[in-house]
Amino acid sequence: MFKRFIAPSSFYKDVLVVAIPFMLQQLITSSLNLVDNLMVGQLGGIALGGVAITNRFFMIAVFATFGVTGAASIFIAQYFGAKDEENIKQAFRYSLTSVYLVLIPFVILGLIAPQSVLGFFSQDPAILQVGGEYIRIVAFAFIPLGLTFALASAMRSVGETKIPLYISIVAVSMNAILNYILIFGHFGFPRLGVAGAAYATVISRTFEMIAMLISLKIKHFSFSTKVSQIFHISKYNLKTITIKALPLTINEFLWAGGMATLFKLYATRGSEVIAGLSIASTTADLFFVLFGGMAVATTVMISQPLGANELDEARSRGYYMLGFSAVLALLLGSVMFFSSMIVPQLYDVTLIEREIASSILRIMSVMFVIYMSTAECYFILRAGGDMKSTLIMDSVFMWVVNVPVVFVVAYYTNWPILAVYLAGQSTDFLKLMVSYALVKKEKWVKNLTIQNT
Repeated sequence: MFKRFIAPSSFYKDVLVVAIPFMLQQLITSSLNLVDNLMVGQLGGIALGGVAITNRFFMIAVFATFGVTGAASIFIAQYFGAKDEENIKQAFRYSLTSVYLVLIPFVILGLIAPQSVLGFFSQDPAILQVGGEYIRIVAFAFIPLGLTFALASAMRSVGETKIPLYISIVAVSMNAILNYILIFGHFGFPRLGVAGAAYATVISRTFEMIAMLISLKIKHFSFSTKVSQIFHISKYNLKTITIKALPLTINEFLWAGGMATLFKLYATRGSEVIAGLSIASTTADLFFVLFGGMAVATTVMISQPLGANELDEARSRGYYMLGFSAVLALLLGSVMFFSSMIVPQLYDVTLIEREIASSILRIMSVMFVIYMSTAECYFILRAGGDMKSTLIMDSVFMWVVNVPVVFVVAYYTNWPILAVYLAGQSTDFLKLMVSYALVKKEKWVKNLTIQNT
């Protein structure tokens, strides 16, 4: 029964060669984000809450762009496997233009109506004031970030993982240093508090974009394109990629919106829950790097053989990825459990906020294998372009099952936050069963480039 999940040893090496650079990039990013969070945390729970609710709003935009770049990356990877350079360029152009169609409305909304946006998450005047100050500055960071997202995704799709890794290391290091200087007013700079954190993000994201453009100029990539040709996309690619991108983008948008709604529902148990959730989620990000690594590896390991019309090989690799990701999740979940005893204690917040963070981290660590296995099913379905199934298992499940369960518990019971959180997480067991059933249908074993060859 389990043989289909066990791969030859050479397969694991190939997966890790692709996954580890991106995981390292995300680990460094998450580590420095944790440092940033600790710095903001020194300003108190109100400051931490204001930044947290702003990040929840922009998380919706970020995940929606992941939908666009994720769909385009499937075609970039499959066209790369088919050695079709012109269509690789067109898929990248699609990714770049679509990213800004998603991001710009969020930037505008954050600038012109910050209180309305943030008021969805909290009614605490102090938190809203801090969040409003932060969002008016940090919104500008998403303009350079869009280009960085598109370039990094395209590079990984053709197997180049080191350049995004190195640039990200420098950018997040710069962000951490600037946070230290601008938040607390070191080296002669004024003490700007949360505004300093926002300025640091804008500066570091702008640097990251410039560095990515320079690397694109120096090294030739098959997706490199002239600015004058950025809108040159054939009707076939426009239609075909959109058919895949639209449900994926809608899915990511609805999923992120669902996560934001869950955050709001959990926050009904008090303002200290916002700080506790922020601490827990920032710490957990150190371990969720596995998801990013497996996402990139799955795209490369499955989409490329699909593009080369090696369907049996792609099918086998899908089940190998499921088995490997579960083993890795067991290891990281164990480490996450021990982190719950250490990291929350580093924050200068109240005892109850630290206890909430520790308890949520422990729940997440126990559930980590379930999370990862479900996510790997999603990556497999996406790699083969089975967007209908990804929509069902992700955002549809979120809004039909997960959100209603938490809504009922949050508003119709007096359960404490940990009981409310457990109720929400318990739905993931059902989600895994649905996800694996969709993978077993194998509608994802499909060559999307065959009409162009």
